[in-house]
Amino acid sequence: MARKTKQQAMETRQQILDAAIRLFSQYGVSSTSLSDIAKEAGVTRGAIYWHFKNKSDVFNEIWALTDSTINDLEIEYRAKFPDDPLSVMRELLVYLLEATVEDERRRSMMEIIFHKCEFVGEMLTVHQAKRDLYVQEYERIENAIIQCMDAGLLPANLLSRRAAILMRSYMCGLMESWLFAPETFDLKAEARVYVDVLLEMYQHCTGLQSQPQQH
Repeated sequence: MARKTKQQAMETRQQILDAAIRLFSQYGVSSTSLSDIAKEAGVTRGAIYWHFKNKSDVFNEIWALTDSTINDLEIEYRAKFPDDPLSVMRELLVYLLEATVEDERRRSMMEIIFHKCEFVGEMLTVHQAKRDLYVQEYERIENAIIQCMDAGLLPANLLSRRAAILMRSYMCGLMESWLFAPETFDLKAEARVYVDVLLEMYQHCTGLQSQPQQH
């Protein structure tokens, strides 16, 4: 009986998150209330407060969901490409672009994060959390790049922090641009090309490589 109750609670939580994603994506975060989410999910406001403290807590949970799939995929790709961290990186980046097009849930979450969220009022608390996540993401990307350098798959003199900042900006720019005007280019068809261009830049761009000191 307890297990069933726990399962029901998990299902209710997921209903709330699914409803929030739909409404945030359609109307924006600031224009959506907890009452709206409760109505859309077919639950009471009390049910929402059982699972979440406030709207920013709901948003944070949605944000966290965008990372969970990536962690699982990284484990899968590491098993598929042992001792080849560059292939792991390439496949993860291609997935991120393709899933923005193909995966309705992920597309909605990206739409919310890029275009439908204002960090004002009660969402101000999320702003600092997002800043902290940016720092963590830069470190995570940089560590992956360093692994490729150590394996001899990227130049040993690559400026890893600069490369990490460029990668995050490049990927976010592609996703945000496509979400804003999807008719302007075929992100899914060209996902692998865009990723290969980025990685080729790492191999050959002197602006991304430390230069020997002149004496």
